[in-house]
Amino acid sequence: MTSLLELVNVSLSGPRGDRLRSISLSVFEGERIALLGRSGAGKSTLLAIANGSLRPEQGEVRWCGASIRTMPRRKKREIGMLWQDLLLVEELSVGQNVNSGALGRHNLVWGLANLLFNVDQSSCKDCLQRAGLDSELIERGLIDAPIRQLSGGQRQRVALARLLRQQPQLILADEPIANLDPAIASDLLDHLLNRSPDGRLNCGAQAIVISLHQPQLVHRFDRVIGLQDGELVMDQPSDQLTPADLSRLYEAG
Repeated sequence: MTSLLELVNVSLSGPRGDRLRSISLSVFEGERIALLGRSGAGKSTLLAIANGSLRPEQGEVRWCGASIRTMPRRKKREIGMLWQDLLLVEELSVGQNVNSGALGRHNLVWGLANLLFNVDQSSCKDCLQRAGLDSELIERGLIDAPIRQLSGGQRQRVALARLLRQQPQLILADEPIANLDPAIASDLLDHLLNRSPDGRLNCGAQAIVISLHQPQLVHRFDRVIGLQDGELVMDQPSDQLTPADLSRLYEAG
């Protein structure tokens, strides 16, 4: 398998101790990885370091063999992030938020045009449909609606549509189904994890890493990585995971 992302001896300290301790792991092409651990185990920190938004004190992050630290911004956009708080811009419309995912592929003029009106509406609608938003709702003018008018589930899907608009090769998602009802959560995971008949992920990425607080969903993934107090304590195929493994992972530190 081809290695996409590598973390080599990554460490980061925090005000109350180590947030991550000497983490080394690789993400390979085609993988669907679940990232598990108790609250405060270091999952969000690991994802932020993996996408380059947080710099480790020790160690290195490599994307396709090159250090992410010296990588140009356009190359970094091959790694897409779905943050837990979504980071949607309340003052912009649905379409403008979705199109912001494509800013790295366009010039300043395109970016300014997107602030004035909804550009490239067909691509925007396609991403909204792929994210699971109702086609009739889209055709009734959803892309012109302000973000503040949307429900929690709709906002989650707009954030996913923005990510799809970015066309990343690797998707990192921090608790993307937190606070969603089970039906919406399952549907959102379908859009992220399902494969086409040729084995490719339908979301267009080459690999995906999702942090979860729902260990009962690990059967939908190929591999499970577990953190405990900032340390990597589990890394194995999901079909080899036992209830005892999960119980040990969630024991109090």
